Amino acid sequence: MCTLLTACSIGTAAPPTTPVAGTTSTPPQAASAARITPPGVPVPTAPGSNLPAFKCADASGGAAGAANVIDVRVAEQTGYDRFVIQFDNKVPSYTVKRQAKPVFKSGGSGQPVTLLGSAGVLVQVHSATGAATYTGATDFKHAEFLIVNEAQLAEDFEGYVSWGLGLSKPACMRAFTLSNPPRLVIDFKTP
Repeated sequence: MCTLLTACSIGTAAPPTTPVAGTTSTPPQAASAARITPPGVPVPTAPGSNLPAFKCADASGGAAGAANVIDVRVAEQTGYDRFVIQFDNKVPSYTVKRQAKPVFKSGGSGQPVTLLGSAGVLVQVHSATGAATYTGATDFKHAEFLIVNEAQLAEDFEGYVSWGLGLSKPACMRAFTLSNPPRLVIDFKTP
């Protein structure tokens, strides 16, 4: 009989495992998952193992239709800095354009805004808004990150959401989408 305290395979109770001195044992969760996966079904891939290659070029993609911005994040990872925009139902059409300077036009006013860094990237999402759905920060400053020094909301107007990214120097990047939840992910390769 399967209980919360014992691992089970489909149809039979799992035999108890006793580690042998000097050896390591598989954690119960991993062993249980391996036994429950039906034949012919691929075992889930570890996150980040099938990422696209870094390219020193602009990027675009996404799907037709509108979406709302739910969250925005900036993080430092081993080998790259990451910028993420999360949406409610899909990742709409987007462009990611590199710039020589971290200077961006601000929303409807068109006033220039200079961010931290010496290079820039403009992330523009078409058919999106965050006005009623995103209540987080609109300016992330991370001067200690190797590449992404600042990320600032430049525009959320008439179906366009734009973020300016101030980079410490020009960097190769990869832009891709993820689902569950829908996210636009932009990684910048660090030295």
